[in-house]
Amino acid sequence: MAYDEGLAERIRQHLGDDAGVAEVGVPPLERSREWGSMFGGIAFLLHGNMAVGVSGDDLMVRVGPDATDAALARPGARLFDMTGRPMRGWVVVDSSALAEDAALGEWIDEGYAFAAGLPPK
Repeated sequence: MAYDEGLAERIRQHLGDDAGVAEVGVPPLERSREWGSMFGGIAFLLHGNMAVGVSGDDLMVRVGPDATDAALARPGARLFDMTGRPMRGWVVVDSSALAEDAALGEWIDEGYAFAAGLPPK
């Protein structure tokens, strides 16, 4: 599955020239029950820890286990579930909830803040 390059560019613009941020391609994995197609996309890592990513036209955000419930209460968010085993600490945000730059920026900042609190890899 291809990813939304426009959404990826909006993330790049929000993150700016942070030297600790790297982009990596995420190769297709096994068939997903949730998405019904091959998973693949792009991830944005901070010092080697994933903060956010794009798969299809959705945003993946690493919020951490303690912030999962609050994140799921926000518009367009659902639990990250690629293999039938939901992952607390990760959410997927539907593109319909990301139309406004401010909303996208809040999600990016949340993922960035969580990754910043992890030891570098």
